[in-house]
Amino acid sequence: MKKTIFVIGAGKGLGNGVANKFASEGFRVVLMARNGSRLQEYAADFAARGFEAHTQTADVTDFKGFAVSFQKAVAAYGVPDVVFYNVGITAPDDKETLDANTLVEHYIADVAGAYHCIRLADTAEFAKKNGAILITGGGLALQPYADYLPLSMDKAALRAMVQALAPVQREKGIYIGTVQVTGCIGSNEYFSPGSIAEEFWKLYKTRETNETVY
Repeated sequence: MKKTIFVIGAGKGLGNGVANKFASEGFRVVLMARNGSRLQEYAADFAARGFEAHTQTADVTDFKGFAVSFQKAVAAYGVPDVVFYNVGITAPDDKETLDANTLVEHYIADVAGAYHCIRLADTAEFAKKNGAILITGGGLALQPYADYLPLSMDKAALRAMVQALAPVQREKGIYIGTVQVTGCIGSNEYFSPGSIAEEFWKLYKTRETNETVY
């Protein structure tokens, strides 16, 4: 039976890059993001290349609404084998005007949304499949930068979350891992979505470590 990956945060960058890698390995892809029209465009592109792709609109910052969207995808396409969380607010912030409300808004999308997704995926059926949860990390978790203060804080929190939950999930048969991307995605071949997607594939296949610094 064909395996399924839910790509949360589908887009022309890393989201679709990882989706493309897993599709090329025989996975059915379920693309999830807020913009339904763009999702349809992405799915059409995958279909044109002979891959099975479906869509589900979803907003990770609306916890109740996202839970409904996630369950709709499960009802339509089955419990996934892999869940990939690729949501993050990556634009630089004005250090002079940055306030606590902005920090909270970023945290909801970057970290709380990821935790909520993990909780939704963490089921007996997912564990029976030896499911995997993959999360896009960032080098800012290791080397924070004031111009990207919310993102630096959030990537550090994501890293802590993965490291804390990894042994707990492992006992259930569920893998969780992250790639700490240390450069600008798409800036060169090394940091191309396709190259980074290969790192996520390695994590998924080997499950030898819960973190790759790339």
